[in-house]
Amino acid sequence: MNNAAKIPFLDLVTPHLELETELVSIFRSILRSSQFVGGEVVEEFEQEFAQFCGVQHCVGVGSGTDALRFALIAAGVRSGDTVITVPNTFIATTEAISQAGAWPDFVDIDERTYCMDPRKLKEYLEMRCRIDPGSGKLLNRETGRPVTAIVPVHLYGQMADVDAILDYARRYKLMVIEDACQAHGAEYFSDNRWQRAGSLGVAGAFSFYPGKNLGACGEAGAVTTNDPLLADRVRMLREHGQREKYHHQMEGYNGRLDAIQAALLFAKLKYVPEWNEKRRRNARRYNELLRPAASVGLPYESRLTKAVYHLYVIRTKNRGELQAHLSQASIATQIHYPIPLHLQKAYETRGYKAGDFPVAERAAEEILSLPMYPHLEYRQQLRITSEIVNWVLKRRTQEKNPLAAAPATLPRLVSGPPRMDN
Repeated sequence: MNNAAKIPFLDLVTPHLELETELVSIFRSILRSSQFVGGEVVEEFEQEFAQFCGVQHCVGVGSGTDALRFALIAAGVRSGDTVITVPNTFIATTEAISQAGAWPDFVDIDERTYCMDPRKLKEYLEMRCRIDPGSGKLLNRETGRPVTAIVPVHLYGQMADVDAILDYARRYKLMVIEDACQAHGAEYFSDNRWQRAGSLGVAGAFSFYPGKNLGACGEAGAVTTNDPLLADRVRMLREHGQREKYHHQMEGYNGRLDAIQAALLFAKLKYVPEWNEKRRRNARRYNELLRPAASVGLPYESRLTKAVYHLYVIRTKNRGELQAHLSQASIATQIHYPIPLHLQKAYETRGYKAGDFPVAERAAEEILSLPMYPHLEYRQQLRITSEIVNWVLKRRTQEKNPLAAAPATLPRLVSGPPRMDN
């Protein structure tokens, strides 16, 4: 029986205990004001998060799904349109597209980043689409539907190759709405400067689900944009289509960010740069400690990006065996995501089949997310990586000599954190 203390996949307790006095004080102030929906508290957070992302406007909404759905509708995506995204993401991405009245279609991902592969996007636009001579619209050859937007997903805290995607978008007159729900503070080098997720497309969608790099104490989301008209439409969409109470310009939704969540997010926002840097430090430690496990694929970070490691995802062809080994060692892991969206039952009527997006399908069978959070300690990482390296060495020994019974042993590791270069 393993008596080692369990290493959780995610630790939401420690940061909230550290901020407990501050957060409880904020909660009390909201109770005393009784301003629970909208108001100055929400506007204050929107201003600060807009500044954090480097945009002119931020509109707080009820969830990340709301954020992407409202951004698509406000940007002009219409019923019957096709919106291009990736199959290796959470279903909320495609739910938002469908709920905006559009048809989600997929291109495969990059083998290293797990984000949209611009080469596959180019192939889709050139081979599967045509320009209608009458309207000038880009149409999908098979369905005849107009293709109007691209939703690249900045996955695991790593930004997609935005410049390449924007180049194709401009060429074919498509809108780009960033799914930045896992990328708070992530950066991409474009136009000779570092720019943050949510600032490069016509709009960005963020989730503040509790486990995110900036997490609420419940559901919350936001749309970021430099377009004042788009921001205005999102504000109406989140509040039943009204600018003024009982004066409805359109049919909308009940998708508001409540004041308590906005106030808690405002308080946490100032810690995000520090928390993100701790995540990056922890990623560097993992990279260093996992070097002896040569057969395990480590996260790739492009020179054009500064990832914020919402997740730290490794890759191995024996994923199930490794996950079971870590579970027996009281180390929690997760899989993001085990079934690509095109193979989900929810989309079985769309006609997709196994083999349509081979990179995403291979990744889904091999990826494994290790514990990753700002307060992850070196001793915990040492234990996690020691178990992985020992597992790799033991498998290697067994492959060379199937009759070998003795377990492989890991060379003694230093007692303190390895020195890391920035």
